[in-house]
Amino acid sequence: MARICPLFSGSSGNSYYIGSREEGILIDVGRSAKQITGMLDACGIPIKAIKAVFVTHEHSDHVQGLRVFASKNKLRIYASEGTLKALQESKNFSESLESFVIGEDGVSCAGMLIQPFRTSHDSAESLGFKITSSDGRRIAFCTDLGCLTETVTQELSGSDLVILESNHDIGMLQNGPYPYYLKRRILSNTGHLSNTACASVLPELARKGTARFLLAHLSRENNTPELAYQTSLCSLQMAGLKQGMDFELMVAPRENLEYKTILF
Repeated sequence: MARICPLFSGSSGNSYYIGSREEGILIDVGRSAKQITGMLDACGIPIKAIKAVFVTHEHSDHVQGLRVFASKNKLRIYASEGTLKALQESKNFSESLESFVIGEDGVSCAGMLIQPFRTSHDSAESLGFKITSSDGRRIAFCTDLGCLTETVTQELSGSDLVILESNHDIGMLQNGPYPYYLKRRILSNTGHLSNTACASVLPELARKGTARFLLAHLSRENNTPELAYQTSLCSLQMAGLKQGMDFELMVAPRENLEYKTILF
């Protein structure tokens, strides 16, 4: 049985463990190597279980601890060509690291197949990932995107579990303290996905077989876990779907201080 453990989620840092007790992968290393190591230990995940790191894009809240963590633990890094080029120009990378471009066919790692798909974000070449476990269970991981393109929706469809960004409440953002240029960036098609946009696609995904949703990358300033949850719950219920029968809805914590793991 495979598991997902959201170590950190949000603008202050992102990192997820996906795999079994014996082996798995990390998606992003957006906190310091010390913090990632401590959270893995608290969640009962041994460092030796991690076989590689898959990077969504080069922004610091996704790669802050990448160089030190991957170097110390001798881990391979997989990302898009654009992301790797951007990383090589930053302090979050070292030429001594083993890094590889992940192609359309994906990579077999830790008993899983990890396949990339493009997302719409203001970075060099951001990715989401589809992960298929050895027993055929499918996960779709997609954060940091300004809009749900047809490609993204297709890639999410048919997954058993979808991890999807529900970054901000539009009203909170528009009326909040952020400067105008930053509000425009977040609200753009290459910014971040709002609660409303996230919620709008969930009924369609549920009808196509997704039974579990994990809302991720919530803004601390422009959202609350309860607001994100209720927005998606309302969308699903208005479509005639029932919590506990047709779907399970969860919110990724900013820090997994309760050490929760999702089995699938």
